[in-house]
Amino acid sequence: MTHLAFDHIPNSRTPRRGSVLFVVLVVVVMITLSAYTFTELMYIENKAAHLTGRQIQARNVAESGVAMLSVFLEQEPDLIAEQGGIYDNPTIMRGVLVHPDENSDMRGRFSILAPALNSDGSIEGVRFGLEDESSRVNLNALLMLEQQTEGAGKTLLLALPGMTEDIADCILDYLDEDDEPRPFGAEYDYYNTLDPPYNPKNGPLETVEELLLVKGVRPELLFGRDTNRNGLVDEHEWAPPADSDPAANEMLEMVPDLGWSSFLTLVSMEKNYSDTGTPKVFLNEENLQTLNDNLSAVTDASYANFICAYRLYGPASSGSSGGGNSGGGGNSGGGGRTVSSVDLDLSQQPQATISNVLDLIGASVQVQQNGQTVTYPSPFENNPIAMGIYLPVMMDTMTINESPVIPGRININQAPYEILLGIPGMDEEIVSQILELRLPIPDPEDPVTRHETWLLTQGIVTLEQMKTLSPFICGGGDVYRAQVVGYFEDGSAFSRHEVVLDATQPQPKVMLWRDLTELGRGHPLEVLGLGLELDSGPIN
Repeated sequence: MTHLAFDHIPNSRTPRRGSVLFVVLVVVVMITLSAYTFTELMYIENKAAHLTGRQIQARNVAESGVAMLSVFLEQEPDLIAEQGGIYDNPTIMRGVLVHPDENSDMRGRFSILAPALNSDGSIEGVRFGLEDESSRVNLNALLMLEQQTEGAGKTLLLALPGMTEDIADCILDYLDEDDEPRPFGAEYDYYNTLDPPYNPKNGPLETVEELLLVKGVRPELLFGRDTNRNGLVDEHEWAPPADSDPAANEMLEMVPDLGWSSFLTLVSMEKNYSDTGTPKVFLNEENLQTLNDNLSAVTDASYANFICAYRLYGPASSGSSGGGNSGGGGNSGGGGRTVSSVDLDLSQQPQATISNVLDLIGASVQVQQNGQTVTYPSPFENNPIAMGIYLPVMMDTMTINESPVIPGRININQAPYEILLGIPGMDEEIVSQILELRLPIPDPEDPVTRHETWLLTQGIVTLEQMKTLSPFICGGGDVYRAQVVGYFEDGSAFSRHEVVLDATQPQPKVMLWRDLTELGRGHPLEVLGLGLELDSGPIN
């Protein structure tokens, strides 16, 4: 029998049967690993989406806090005071519940914080309330103050710890419109030699951070040790970086812990009308009949008549009296008569203007009557008891400034010690008495405390000193700053913002909104508020 040759060929497939199983196992492992990787990726994506959603919710919670502030400031001052006020009010500004949940860790809240002052007038700690921007130096008002009193703007700048004449002059040069440098300043010629070159602003700043463009201003001077901008120096902020510049460390020792930025603003203003929205009476009104009518509508007729006579005839010289020509004498003024008993021709053009409302205090006017010169005393007597009665009326209803708002004056009731000492006309003795007697917010039972003139009624300053100080100081502004932190109680998400609100108008508006979230929450959850007694439901 014949056998074909291929019958004797060995079976080459037999040894390869195990490789198929190996390949299958490898494929299964790869599919398993892919599935695991995909599952893990989806888990991470899901967690990221959840955290993103929580972050958006935290921002919305913080925005609710800003909206609440706008509505709160829109109320009448008496109603605001009844609810605890705006200075330190943890009842309605700490841990306010916005996002309720049965699980306490899932509850969303907001807190509103501002720097606190200690008894020495230095920034220390935080409070749950708003900071009056008028407690800071307004950079954009410095040149206006310089026009009122030469050197006033520079004096205020030099009050900042660590400020030098060189940097103060450079700041003023950076702001003013001309290209003529001050003795220690810098203008166009300097900034155009830099790489890259740029021009000085020569106008109002838009942010305080623009000062970093000014010759000599460093971040260490502007921000101090407060790198996370929470108004405190945290433990980790005290230690200098290992690679830090020795010169930078020296600067940190010169300036306040929070830097110059904690003392500076661009938008401080105060309302120049009454709390009811009624404009104050402009005392330098050209039409005396209109002036008399406006004054008579809001104050006593004797006040209106004297002010019109003052505008019509001007103030009497300090050496004149009513006794020589009229038969009256001294303070009786015209035999005990007042200007109300004199017929004034209000159709005439006024001969005098009033440069300061306080000029009316203790003044007198001389009136020609029946061929004689009669001196009539002011109804605004120069003694503290009488001042306690008429000063609130005077300051509430009268002004020499037609503008509805007044920028740049400093709130003596909340300004830090350093700023108070830099106000032209201030000295150590006056500042120490202010710190001892001041109230951060006016006493509702004492209308005198609403205005800066409480210094006069308390005998801290004389009338002449008060006249010198009054262009630079006020009893409170109407633009406020705060940090609003939205957060969840489990700490999973937060959103921190710095806002400035302008309440000089009937409906407050946001002037500045800065997102500080990337710098951290800023405060422990225990400080912000956990498990407070506001868990019955969300705010309205």
